[in-house]
Amino acid sequence: MRTSLIFVFFVLLLPFTAFAQGSLDKQIGRMLLVGFRGMEAGPETKIAQDIKKYHIGSVVLFDIDVSLRSAGAKNTERNIQSPEQLRRLTTQLKAASREPLFIGIDQEGGKVNRLKPVYGFPSTISADSLGKINNLDTTFQRARAIARTLRSAGINLNFAPDTDLDICPIPDSSIIHKSKRSFGKDPAHVAAHAQAFIRAHHEENILTSIKHFPGHGSAMSDTHAGFVNVTEVWKAAELEPFRQVIASGNCDMVMTGHLFNAWLDPLHPATLSDEILNDILRQEYHYDGLIISDDMQMGAITKMFGLERAIELAVNAGVDILLFGNNLNYDPDIAEKAFNTLKKLVQEGKISKKRIKEANKRILKLKKRL
Repeated sequence: MRTSLIFVFFVLLLPFTAFAQGSLDKQIGRMLLVGFRGMEAGPETKIAQDIKKYHIGSVVLFDIDVSLRSAGAKNTERNIQSPEQLRRLTTQLKAASREPLFIGIDQEGGKVNRLKPVYGFPSTISADSLGKINNLDTTFQRARAIARTLRSAGINLNFAPDTDLDICPIPDSSIIHKSKRSFGKDPAHVAAHAQAFIRAHHEENILTSIKHFPGHGSAMSDTHAGFVNVTEVWKAAELEPFRQVIASGNCDMVMTGHLFNAWLDPLHPATLSDEILNDILRQEYHYDGLIISDDMQMGAITKMFGLERAIELAVNAGVDILLFGNNLNYDPDIAEKAFNTLKKLVQEGKISKKRIKEANKRILKLKKRL
C-alpha cells in the first residue's frame, strides 16, 4: 500500500517537475519575449509556431506597427482592433503555450496607451496628471481601471508604472516629459504613486514592471533612436524611487534602460552592465526578482552592439528576460535568431548553464502567480 502511494505521488509530481525544470531549450525559450504581427494566433500562424518550436515564454502586444508606419504604409495596424478581437488573440496565444505565458503590453495611461478608446477601450490619464492630482486613492482607482481592462482582455503583464523622475534639464527634449510619463520630480512622491499603481494591478492579478532602471528622466534624447549618454545630467536621486518600490516587497519586475552613464559603468549601457544590474540592483538593493530588458532592438543597442554580443552581455549582467519588441524593425525570424544565439552562447560556455537556471528560477516563480 505504501509503495502504491509513493508511486501515485511521484506520478502526480511529474507534470510540476517538468514545468519547473525542463530541457535547456525550454529554459532558453522562457528567457525570450517577442513581438509579432497579426490579429490572430491560430495554430497556423508564425507566432503560434514559434511559441511551440522555440518554447517562447512571453509576448508583447502593440496597436501600431512602427516599422510599417516608418515605411509609409497606409495600414499600420498591429495586434489590436477591438476588445473582442484582442480577447480572442490572447486566448489563442495561451493555447499555443504548454505553460503560463506572459502577455505584456505598455499601458501606462495617457499617451503611452496601446488600448485606446478608438478601439473600444476606456480612456486613461497620464502619470503626470495623477502626480499633479496627488491623491493616492485616485491613482489606485485609475490604475485599477487599467488593470481591469487588461484582465478582461486576457493580458497579464503591464510594463508600467514608469518610475522615472521628470528632471530633464531641457524638458521638451525628454521622451519621459514630452509623453507625460512621470509622476513627478520628487523621488518619494514618484515611489508612492508607483506603489499605488502596482497595488491596484495586484488586486486584479496583473503583474507590473517598474522602469527604466537606473533612471531615464534626465535623458535629453531617446534610446529608441540611438546611443544616449546621461553622464552629465543623471542624478543619484533617480535611483531612489526604484529602491523604495523594491524595498516595499511588491516589485514584480524591473525593466532596464539602455542608458550610458560613465559614473556607473564607463563601458556599457545599463542593460548590458554588470556594475549597474548586479552591483547596484542585486547587491546593494538586495533585489532577487526578475530583471527584464527594454527592447533589445532599440537603436541604443543595435547601433553599438551586434545581436550576439548584446545578448551575451545582457544575460551575464543579470537580465532574465530579453525583450525583442520586433516593432521598430520587423524581423519575422527574430524568435529563431534570438533562441539560436542564446543557445550557441551557452554551448560555447560564454553564458553558464547556472546563469540560465537562475533566470528560469525567477521566471517560474513569477509565473506561478498567474
